[in-house]
Amino acid sequence: MGDDSEWMKLPVDQKCEHKLWKARLSGYEEALKIFQKIKDEKSPEWSKFLGLIKKFVTDSNAVVQLKGLEAALVYVENAHVAGKTTGEVVSGVVSKVFNQPKAKAKELGMEICLMYIEIEKGEAVQEELLKGLDNKNPKIVVACIETLRKALSEFGSKIILLKPIIKVLPKLFESREKAVRDEAKLIAVEIYRWIRDALRPPLQNINPVQLKELEEEWVKLPTGAPRPARFLRSQQELEAKLEQQQSAGGDAEGGGDDGDEVPQIDAYELLEAVEILSKLPKDFYDKIEAKKWQERKEALEAVEVLVKNPKLEAGDYADLVKALKKVVGKDTNVMLVALAAKCLTGLAVGLRKKFGQYAGHVVPTILEKFKEKKPQVVQALQEAIDAIFLTTTLQNISEDVLAVMDNKNPTIKQQTSLFIARSFRHCTASTLPKSLLKPFCAALLKHINDSAPEVRDAAFEALGTALKVVGEKAVNPFLADVDKLKLDKIKECSEKVELVHGKKAGLAADKKDFKPVPGRAAASGAAGDKDTKDASAPKPGPLKKAPAAKPGGPPKKGKPAAQGGTGGTGTKSKKAVETKEMVEPELSIEVCEEKASAVLPATCIQLLDSSNWKERLACMEEFQKAVELMDRTEMPCQALVRMLAKKPGWKETNFQVMQMKLHIVALIAQKGNFSKTSAQIVLDGLVDKIGDVKCGNNAKEAMTAIAEACVLPWTAEQVMSMAFSQKNPKNQSETLNWLSNAIKEFGFSGLNVKAFISNVKTALAATNPAVRTSAITLLGVMYLYVGPSLRMFFEDEKPALLSQIDAEFEKMQGQNPPAPTRGISKHSTSGTDEGEDGDEPDDGGSDAVDLLPRTEISDKITSELVSKIGDKNWKIRKEGLDEVAAIINEAKFIQPNIGELPTALKGRLNDSNKILVQQTLTILQQLAVAMGPNIKQHVKNLGIPVITVLGDSKNNVRSAALATVNAWAEQTGMKEWLEGEDLSEELKKENPFLRQELLGWLAEKLPTLRSTPTDLILCVPQLYSCLEDRNGDVRKKAQDALPFFMMHLGYEKMAKATGKLKPTSKDQVLAMLEKAKANMPAKPTAPAKATSRPVGGSAPAKFQPASAPAEDSVSGTLDSKPDPKKAKALGVSSKTKTAQGKKVPSKTSLKEDDDKSGPIFIVVPNGKEQRMKDEKGLKVLKWNFTTPRDEYIEQLKTQMSSCVAKWLQDEMFHSDFQHHNKALAVMVDHLESEKEGVIGCLDLILKWVTLRFFDTNTSVLMKTLEYLKLLFTLLSDEEYHLTENEASSFIPYLILKVGEPKDVIRKDVRAILNRMCLVYPASKMFPFIMEGTKSKNSKQRAECLEELGCLVESYGMNVCQPTPGKALKEIAIHIGDRDNAVRNAALNTIVTVYNVHGDQVFKLIGTLSEKDMSMLEERIKRSAKRPSAAPVKQVEEKPQRTQSISSNTNMLRKGPAEDMSSKLNQARSMSGHPEAAQMVRREFQLDLDEIENDSGTVRCEMPELVQHKLDDIFEPVLIPEPKIRAVSPHFDDMHSNTASTINFIISQVASGDINTSIQALTQIDEVLRQEDKAEAMSGHIDQFLIATFMQLRLIYNTHMADEKLEKDEIIKLYSCIIGNMISLFQIESLAREASTGVLKDLMHGLITLMLDSRIEDLEEGQQVVRSVNLLVVKVLEKSDQTNILSALLVLLQDSLLATASSPKFSELVMKCLWRMVRLLPDTINSINLDRILLDIHIFMKVFPKEKLKQCKSEFPIRTLKTLLHTLCKLKGPKILDHLTMIDNKNESELEAHLCRMMKHSMDQTGSKSDKETEKGASRIDEKSSKAKVNDFLAEIFKKIGSKENTKEGLAELYEYKKKYSDADIEPFLKNSSQFFQSYVERGLRVIEMEREGKGRLPTSAGISPQMEVTCVPTATSTASSLGNTNGEEVGPSVYLERLKILRQRCGLDNTKQDDRPPLTSLLSKPAVPTVASSTDMLHSKLSQLRESREQHQHSDLDSNQTRSSGATTTSSSTANIDDLKKRLERIKSSRK
Repeated sequence: MGDDSEWMKLPVDQKCEHKLWKARLSGYEEALKIFQKIKDEKSPEWSKFLGLIKKFVTDSNAVVQLKGLEAALVYVENAHVAGKTTGEVVSGVVSKVFNQPKAKAKELGMEICLMYIEIEKGEAVQEELLKGLDNKNPKIVVACIETLRKALSEFGSKIILLKPIIKVLPKLFESREKAVRDEAKLIAVEIYRWIRDALRPPLQNINPVQLKELEEEWVKLPTGAPRPARFLRSQQELEAKLEQQQSAGGDAEGGGDDGDEVPQIDAYELLEAVEILSKLPKDFYDKIEAKKWQERKEALEAVEVLVKNPKLEAGDYADLVKALKKVVGKDTNVMLVALAAKCLTGLAVGLRKKFGQYAGHVVPTILEKFKEKKPQVVQALQEAIDAIFLTTTLQNISEDVLAVMDNKNPTIKQQTSLFIARSFRHCTASTLPKSLLKPFCAALLKHINDSAPEVRDAAFEALGTALKVVGEKAVNPFLADVDKLKLDKIKECSEKVELVHGKKAGLAADKKDFKPVPGRAAASGAAGDKDTKDASAPKPGPLKKAPAAKPGGPPKKGKPAAQGGTGGTGTKSKKAVETKEMVEPELSIEVCEEKASAVLPATCIQLLDSSNWKERLACMEEFQKAVELMDRTEMPCQALVRMLAKKPGWKETNFQVMQMKLHIVALIAQKGNFSKTSAQIVLDGLVDKIGDVKCGNNAKEAMTAIAEACVLPWTAEQVMSMAFSQKNPKNQSETLNWLSNAIKEFGFSGLNVKAFISNVKTALAATNPAVRTSAITLLGVMYLYVGPSLRMFFEDEKPALLSQIDAEFEKMQGQNPPAPTRGISKHSTSGTDEGEDGDEPDDGGSDAVDLLPRTEISDKITSELVSKIGDKNWKIRKEGLDEVAAIINEAKFIQPNIGELPTALKGRLNDSNKILVQQTLTILQQLAVAMGPNIKQHVKNLGIPVITVLGDSKNNVRSAALATVNAWAEQTGMKEWLEGEDLSEELKKENPFLRQELLGWLAEKLPTLRSTPTDLILCVPQLYSCLEDRNGDVRKKAQDALPFFMMHLGYEKMAKATGKLKPTSKDQVLAMLEKAKANMPAKPTAPAKATSRPVGGSAPAKFQPASAPAEDSVSGTLDSKPDPKKAKALGVSSKTKTAQGKKVPSKTSLKEDDDKSGPIFIVVPNGKEQRMKDEKGLKVLKWNFTTPRDEYIEQLKTQMSSCVAKWLQDEMFHSDFQHHNKALAVMVDHLESEKEGVIGCLDLILKWVTLRFFDTNTSVLMKTLEYLKLLFTLLSDEEYHLTENEASSFIPYLILKVGEPKDVIRKDVRAILNRMCLVYPASKMFPFIMEGTKSKNSKQRAECLEELGCLVESYGMNVCQPTPGKALKEIAIHIGDRDNAVRNAALNTIVTVYNVHGDQVFKLIGTLSEKDMSMLEERIKRSAKRPSAAPVKQVEEKPQRTQSISSNTNMLRKGPAEDMSSKLNQARSMSGHPEAAQMVRREFQLDLDEIENDSGTVRCEMPELVQHKLDDIFEPVLIPEPKIRAVSPHFDDMHSNTASTINFIISQVASGDINTSIQALTQIDEVLRQEDKAEAMSGHIDQFLIATFMQLRLIYNTHMADEKLEKDEIIKLYSCIIGNMISLFQIESLAREASTGVLKDLMHGLITLMLDSRIEDLEEGQQVVRSVNLLVVKVLEKSDQTNILSALLVLLQDSLLATASSPKFSELVMKCLWRMVRLLPDTINSINLDRILLDIHIFMKVFPKEKLKQCKSEFPIRTLKTLLHTLCKLKGPKILDHLTMIDNKNESELEAHLCRMMKHSMDQTGSKSDKETEKGASRIDEKSSKAKVNDFLAEIFKKIGSKENTKEGLAELYEYKKKYSDADIEPFLKNSSQFFQSYVERGLRVIEMEREGKGRLPTSAGISPQMEVTCVPTATSTASSLGNTNGEEVGPSVYLERLKILRQRCGLDNTKQDDRPPLTSLLSKPAVPTVASSTDMLHSKLSQLRESREQHQHSDLDSNQTRSSGATTTSSSTANIDDLKKRLERIKSSRK
């Protein structure tokens, strides 16, 4: 017992495995209890037993095994994981349970098997049971059969696959064991119960006795359809429903469902295919040609025996069919004809669909053979053609059948009609669309009037069948002309007809009681794409508009065109009325007069031919009134128009009367029932008047009205023939114009292309150019509808003309024909039927194709030609192919009958000579275009062999084959290709090339299809084997194709198909399927009708449920709740290439890119996550490269294919940059509407953008950056956060662009980087930018360093990654950089950190070289900004989220976040005192931003300001009224309409037309004059200046020379240009944007203008030159000083080099330079000296001293010296540090020159300072000696005389005069010239003014404490924040002056300050230091606030404004500080 106790302690699972049977028994019992207790099927408990269940059932102890089986059964029933054990458990049951003697065990075993089937594991169970049938133990075999039988009887034949069971049945019947045979009999009976007679053929060979027994059993079976008794888990809800219905007595519904429940098993499916080709007698082909009929008979009999096999294996039967066809067609022995027909029947029955490819060859032959009278022959032929019909579709053979219908032989006619009737029986409403029915009805209607009664009866029967199949609504329009007797006969026939699909039709009718399914849709059982059209038929939405798509069908050749035109849509009665009117008899003039007098006033008729035109006019007015009041039914149209045509008729001479007349014709046509007879009376007159200038429009209106009444095709034909039968070219061209327009309005249907083409050719040959132009325009419109095939008709025109036609076609490319707007009203009666609606597009599709005249070429395909193509000698073969190509070329468009050609060409596809293979492929491409959609019937016999060629080893052959397949698919659609086993057979071939090409092709085509034939599933096993192919490319292509297969077949079917794979393969494939499931795109929806195509993202909601195919599960969910994601997925019509996949065959006008209405980004659930996983798991390449390689681009393409619209992807990856621009434009348009899609594909979009960064095209780059700005704005609004993956694959490439040479681009990139901080943490951005500082590009290094500074400034030290120390060390390295800009940037960045962190910086940056350290200390000292412990406005990470939302961030106004960083930085680099500007920002930012952004209700917190005594300053403040002109309407929405408007207007500035240019200039001027709008120009300055100097050049070279032009005009244009420029150069922030090159050209233009002698001759000329003078001064002062200085140097150099240039020009350039030199002391700090010195170096290189001295004038050399001297003086020795940009300093004269100067000036300054420091005594000593005084003055005058030291000399002279006022300088001046004397006097006066201006201020040394308080805004700010570099203070008066100027500029009233003394004018040397003070900033903000208060709107302060006020010299404005503070207080108190 001890043992017992041991195992009893064990846990249950261990007991179950114990070696003691008792322990196991106890374990199983406990397990059973546990299993019964667990309620949750997903409980983890279940998993513990997973591995044990097999042991439960295979236990060696019988008693224990029983308990184990019980437990296992409960486990399988309840455990969620049980399915995993299926295989092992069932095989255990089969081998270890079924052989048990105990019946209980066997029962439980069976129960377990059935339970596995219930939990959806039927296939695995069935597989194991079938294996059990091979077991040697008969007991096991019997049990297996019994289990299978039980399963079948309980679950039904849907779950249990019968085919494998039936296969083994014969073997079981032969078993020696009686028990097995009996069991086999029972299962055979059970199978019969489910599939009835389909079981007979497979069992026909068993023992006759057994068969007889079976027959007896079968008879006893009940006849009702069986129903499964047990359901799968997934179906059990259905079962519950059924029970409810039955209990409610709903048996009818049950009956209805049966049809669905039991799949109809086809016996054919259960048979084994037999291969017969190899069994044909060896001499068959000789015998069949033998002369003796007996031999021929032998051969046929041999075939007959072989084809009796019910299922034949696929193969190449072409030769056999050809032989049999020859016998049927040519053999004289009728017995053999019948025999051959029987053989064909056998082949068709045995091959089924595989015979379809031969059907087209045989059908015409059989139909023509019906001329035989012998019944047995006729019967054999009937059987043959009926069998053949089942292998193909009516569509494919319709051409052949219709061709035979016109045969003269009545028997042929009769039999063809009967065949059509029989064929119709097999059709359903959906497989017999209107487009197919129409030609058949037309032909049959001829037959019902035939003289032979049998022909009539057959036709009645066919029409009756059609009526029964598609219903009266569809057929009635075609029977409108049939009289009542015949109509009754047709209906009578229709009632007798029994349809093959009768059951189904009944079923649909049954169901109508339960579900409101419209009749048409219900019948569409099969899932072909035709059905999908029907399924989408009952659309409530487009129904009203649908008829617009097609006002009438095309006329078939036999019918009058007019009937064809209206035929398609009207209801029957309507049609009848139409027809009567069309044949209105012609009335005599008397009758007309009588009828007209009944409705018109008597006076009117009398005055018609009055000789006085006024009377005629009055008469017409009355006539018009009468017509307007008449009722449609009473209006005698013909009589009225005859009255109008009565003398003078159309020869009327007065145009007013004529206009009225034509208007009345239009009225009559619109209001009355206007017939063609009436039309013919007036058309001639209308065509005659159409070219008339005054009456032409009225004539056109009348013609349009007639076209509406009598249909366009007829009217157009009449009008064209009339126009071209007379000679007036004006009439001809206007007629063509009218027709172009009419086609757009009416649509193209029904028009006869042939007729037009001949007229158009006449027009193209016309001598009058207007006629030719109109003809070409008409061709363009036709091209929209007909497509490229139109060009073929004009290939023989002259090249010049052809190129014009091509250009017109090019214009039309990609456009969709407009939806017809006319010609609809008549026909769109409420009778239109929904079904018709569904077929509408189909009709339209075939229309355009039917219009083209097709040639019959079968007679040219002679047997000689065919034998040539098959000759042994390749040269002869080539000749044959050449001939074929020539035949097709010549015919242009051909009919589908091409005789023996297909067989011949097919042979050439595997020619050993590859050149011939390629030639054949080219011919096949031609053939596809020439034959159009009719090529369908050749897909099987010619298309599939082309696919075989895809396996060729030569790349060029493969690509030719692919092109051919595509050309064919474009014409045929994909359905024909996917039907049958052909493609799967091709994929079976283990040819890697074939596999990869074919899979690639399928991957491209499948996504565009809405539905596919079920045969697609046949390709899946091959697809799986390709997934494991040895060849990597094949595997990749297979993986790419996987999602698209799944899209059509669904995951379930695909996963099911893995069942047959080996276990290892299965796991791999399933994993791939899972992955594909994630990427599976949604099915494209049915494209909406042309008239109601939804515009924008996805289709409007009302279309959705209907437009998705019925079986598409997505649409189901959509009804319940329109989830936006799904709605998007459904609207993916963008991928529906209508031309390819659909039933609309080759409507070439609907090009692939026609449907661009859907969303461009498709939301693939988890798509992005999957892509990230792949990248992490290294399944795809990581996005990391220096330049993008092809594999990256390919990879991106692949990833995009599932989530970007196909047409957009084509644009994105196009080789031409213009397509990239298009793509970007589309992406910008869809940004707002498709936020979800954009975010879903963001990683791919950003990757694609990085590829664009590597393009060289600037326009693409600019567009890309524009898009990125919008994108990141959107992302931040959506509060999206970039993922690491997105950031790392984008930011590094963006940073590359920061180093672009173009300013505009750099600016954009900086803006984007700023916006990125809103969606990606700045601390993570930091390392990326840090990486950018290591670039070789110095600009990039500098910009990155600047950006790092901004980050630190905005977000504090936390952003520095990995640690502040490491980061700063790296930044500090750049202080020693060789590039000045980089050094400056590095220094600025560290200074920024210093401002945030104080002296700690020195610890963090570690040790620096002495030079670097001194530079840094110098810079910190210069910034002289006290570090605050932390930044005043320290921003945390992601700070701008709140701001950017509150501040209504607009594209053109940058948000505050941006103010903080890069814009500021730019302001910094421009002003000499970066930190001063910064400081201001900090002081007031919080406060003012608050005021601006706040809408007036929020309370503002006051910042702590220094307290002042402000009692005495509270007088009322008057807010000035702005006096600004109203803005032109163009610029109202300036900001929303962004840059495009400005670009457009700027482009007009350079226009050759003076008025256009002036208009553009005035618009720009309006913008520039208003501060708030002027910002819009930012970024466009260069562009604007370029346009301006181009205009200046144009005036100079062209306009001034033009005698005809009024000179006033030119002066006006000049004044506009100059005025504009002055406005522009007033605004410093904009002026600074002008780049060097542009400034150089501008100055060139202005100086040339000043020197233009022609202007001086004009009266206003002087004024112009004066304005230019003023403008030049503005340009010099306001532009970026570095740029303008550089520009002037280059200009001087060019002017000196140019021999043609006048010396005056150079002189003016130098004068400009002198002015710049005078400005230097104030601007030196904002100048990039390195660049200037480089320019001077280049200048000196081009003009060495020697060369300069040779110049006629000494000015150039003196100018240069002055410039250098001034620079030396201002910079001192440091100037030598600025030679960094000069490559080879040794060669440079410059350095030596500078050194000399330095030395000289050091001596000078030294001596000077000594003199100044000595005390007064020594000075007096000096004074005492007169000689010394004279020497001293002589020295001073020498300096004044020398060019370099002139200023210094004047200053010394002034000092001297001031000290010794009695000194006499007269003697020195006497000897000099008058010029020199005035120069000295003027100089002294200037100095005096300057000194006086500054003298008013106390010197900085003497500042008193109170003084400091008033001058300095806050205690924290140091004195220098207001002081200039010399340490002098500037008082408020200076700023007041500036304010005054600013106020004037803004149009503000200045009266208040007028009493203040004026200060120096702007144009004199500015006496203001280059400092931006906090007060400037404050004032500009205040003035803005004031404006915004007036306008009641608060918008952001544009960063550019901030910049301009931060870095300006003269344009900044500020008032007395106290005054400002007072105002600020005011604002605050008012706000509270």
